[in-house]
Amino acid sequence: MVDPLTQVVGLLQPSASFSKLVLAGGAWTVRRDDHSQPFYAAVLDGTCRLVIDGEAEIVLAAGDFVLIPAASAFAASSLVAPSAGRPPPPVEVGPGVFRLGPAEVPPDLRMLVGHCTFASDDTDLLLSFLPRFVHVRGVGRLAMLLGLVNEETRADRPGREVVLARLLEVLLIEALRSTTGPTAPSGLLRGLADERVAAALRRMHERPTAPWTVAVLAREAGLSRSTFFERFRREVGVPPMAYLLAWRIALAKDLLGREGAGVAEVAERVGYGSASTFSTAFARHVGRPPIHYAREQRVQPRSPAPLNVGQG
Repeated sequence: MVDPLTQVVGLLQPSASFSKLVLAGGAWTVRRDDHSQPFYAAVLDGTCRLVIDGEAEIVLAAGDFVLIPAASAFAASSLVAPSAGRPPPPVEVGPGVFRLGPAEVPPDLRMLVGHCTFASDDTDLLLSFLPRFVHVRGVGRLAMLLGLVNEETRADRPGREVVLARLLEVLLIEALRSTTGPTAPSGLLRGLADERVAAALRRMHERPTAPWTVAVLAREAGLSRSTFFERFRREVGVPPMAYLLAWRIALAKDLLGREGAGVAEVAERVGYGSASTFSTAFARHVGRPPIHYAREQRVQPRSPAPLNVGQG
């Protein structure tokens, strides 16, 4: 059975760019405003505050895992805020180990943090299927996976890039599937938590070339057309055919870019009866014809960012 979440994460092509152990004690704060890379953190011991722009404050404790896939700006701090003034920057106290807060205060917080990159040229569209941030509590497998990522970034072993890519895929899937349920924000994860909507989602991902209509998908979900349409839009956040179009375009961009397939072949593989119909839909959605997009990808191929363990 096709798993839509696995497909989305696979198309993102995650790779590790940075991983470190952070020790903190006393009053401290750090902020990131550059929106540069997706961020993840696992608290091993202690507590801290996390404020993601546009979201309510979160108090993180031991066993908590946070993933910010869309690289939003955020700030982390001790529970007791530091006094006014510019806080001292993190200090590297060992290979891949950084210290926050006054040096004379023993650390009371340990957490693994890191960045990853997505090699896909369609990151924005793919991330629109996922939550803006993920907060998971008490799932030990995530800390274990992060420990493996942290270890692998520092090891000079054959196949490191392949191992890291696979570890990050597992990490992202594990974190994302831990947030499914009716309380999740609208999107793919919430849709997959609804048995009827999930049936339609899996069929679209399993057979993107099929001539799907709202009526046909409603039968797959075992609902009336109107009930299915409203339920899908409520859970996923967009109407069924809009989701299908976005998924077909995501597949098309991957085929044109990573696989180098021709326009006619791509049109057939994503469910369009002719290359011209596909080209019109692609240009309307992406802003340029598929042949131009494919040419751009050949001229400027994307590659994963190199590992960098010397800066935060």
